[in-house]
Amino acid sequence: MMGFFSTSKTIGILGGGQLGKMLLNTTRQWDINTHVLDPSPEAPARIACNLFVQGDLMDYQTVMEFGKNVDVLTIEIENVNSEALIDLEKQGVQVYPQGRVLKIIQNKYRQKEFYKKNRIPTSGFEFFESKEALKDAVARGFVSFPFVWKSESMGYDGYGVKMIRSNQDLETISEGGCLAEDLVTIHKEIGVIVCRRPSGETVSYPSVEMEFHPTANQVEYVLSPARISNQIEKKAQEIARQVSEAFQHVGLLAVELFVTKEGDVWVNEVAPRPHNSGHFSIEASYTSQFEQHIRALLDLPLGSTQNKVSGVMVNLVGSENHQGPVRYKNIEHIMAIEGVNPHIYGKKETRPFRKMGHITIVNESLEIARQIAEQVKETIEVISQ
Repeated sequence: MMGFFSTSKTIGILGGGQLGKMLLNTTRQWDINTHVLDPSPEAPARIACNLFVQGDLMDYQTVMEFGKNVDVLTIEIENVNSEALIDLEKQGVQVYPQGRVLKIIQNKYRQKEFYKKNRIPTSGFEFFESKEALKDAVARGFVSFPFVWKSESMGYDGYGVKMIRSNQDLETISEGGCLAEDLVTIHKEIGVIVCRRPSGETVSYPSVEMEFHPTANQVEYVLSPARISNQIEKKAQEIARQVSEAFQHVGLLAVELFVTKEGDVWVNEVAPRPHNSGHFSIEASYTSQFEQHIRALLDLPLGSTQNKVSGVMVNLVGSENHQGPVRYKNIEHIMAIEGVNPHIYGKKETRPFRKMGHITIVNESLEIARQIAEQVKETIEVISQ
């Protein structure tokens, strides 16, 4: 795969959001040709690729046409046409993650069944063909409150997931196939990012700890390394590697895990792409998750996953009650603080809870980084002009 540096060989990326944009930092550094497909003419990644194509990621023909013109194809979002990926592989395009892997992960039911089949610890669940079938099961007493509702497909970034505590909550869920998952008493939510190259070499980053927004079901802070015991870390690493081995994927696999009060570690779900929980790695690790993904796509030796320093990532999301052209209020104040690294994604319009950027705070001390992160969170505001 050495032929990708300063040649016409091309990596194609399905999706042109912030993850695609950050992948392109590495391809630009290494002078690798890239094409990006995204439905939005304003996609953040459009400015950093060699060719930007506007088109529907779920349309079979669009993805086929785009894929035929690249040598290696990858994704930065799961909601793409996986049948096209499978057919492109048959035509000789290298597709990572592979279409068969994506097809399982895109569907929450198939994903949970996969864990069950491969004896990977995960919470109990029931599948329902429709909202009505779930409501009927609740009415008959087969499913009892509280439980976690998950849409079978198209869930992303906290959307398509709801805590159901009453019949009133049940009315608010969307139509279509869904899962009712047992509610787990969670002590901590952690994540492990695993990376695997075609020749089989696999590396994983130390666990990170995630702190969530109380109402938006979005990650507010990611702490690296996670504040967990060596025993839990060992368990988390073993389970993440087990998941990676079972999928036999290529590229990144972000494994989201629950740590229970009893000290058990269970898989929540996975994403076969760069992930919000890995953004800290740009400043805090020897090899960023984005560079690692490109290394894996090209079957290059994988880089060190060790931290150079502790890191805390804060998501920059649109303030409530603000919609329209974006303004980053007080950004100059946070930039005066040592160890603060802002990343602005390039989305021109803000709306409540929309991910507009992130800020990574690095420090020798995780505790100090976490304190600064809170100060940053309280200072900067993502508002409309």
